[in-house]
Amino acid sequence: MPRVKFHTLTEQMFYTLLCLTEECCGMDILDKVPEMTGQRVHVGSGTLYTLLEQFLEAGMIRETRVEGRRRSYILTDRGREMLRQEYERLCAQAADYRRIFGEEERE
Repeated sequence: MPRVKFHTLTEQMFYTLLCLTEECCGMDILDKVPEMTGQRVHVGSGTLYTLLEQFLEAGMIRETRVEGRRRSYILTDRGREMLRQEYERLCAQAADYRRIFGEEERE
């Protein structure tokens, strides 16, 4: 069975959308993702620009500015809702892990 698009988010998708809670362009995102994840997650430029197009088509982000080839984007309400749903899914997974292994919650 094929995966439903955006049913869950990859790390690259999640952090790209998270960057777009503030207006920024692709180059900003390429710099911000490794910074916010302690260099754990990187997004390649080809992947990023493909994701931005897909997010635009899905109404999860909108274009805010165009200066030559430089385009800026920001999260829409739909994108914010997708981030919230993914956050809740990840929290549920972490809670299941803690329940199974009897570990206390981390803050």
